[in-house]
Amino acid sequence: MGLFDFVKEAGERILSGSNAAADSEAVNKRVSDLGISLEGLKVEVDGDKAVVSGKAANQADREKVILAAGNNEGIAQVEDHIEVAEAAPESQYYRVVSGDSLSKIAKEFYGDPMKYPVIFEANQPMLKDPNEIYPGQVLRIPPQA
Repeated sequence: MGLFDFVKEAGERILSGSNAAADSEAVNKRVSDLGISLEGLKVEVDGDKAVVSGKAANQADREKVILAAGNNEGIAQVEDHIEVAEAAPESQYYRVVSGDSLSKIAKEFYGDPMKYPVIFEANQPMLKDPNEIYPGQVLRIPPQA
């Protein structure tokens, strides 16, 4: 359980900003549309914070739900109350800055720019193309294999 910070001005615009119930449903739909499975998923948006709960089959699904909720314009924080059925080491998180590429990030974290597919795959289905990341976006950086 924890609190994760995001850039409120970055990400896809899916929130109305004026209706907490509609905003909660929009984030819930976003997670569902991405095909991330979470038993009993519940998302509540309160202002610029999303509170997520439910039970994930594994650590990767937990982390993907947090990112799917947080990488939306209008969300500054995600409060995590997700249980994990199969414990595993947590990923690191990285906030993209201007000029970044997955290769550059892979070199920083793994010492090898050719390991960018590891980061790309860890962030699917949120990422559709390894060349399409944006400043302010938060990415999962899994532990080195």
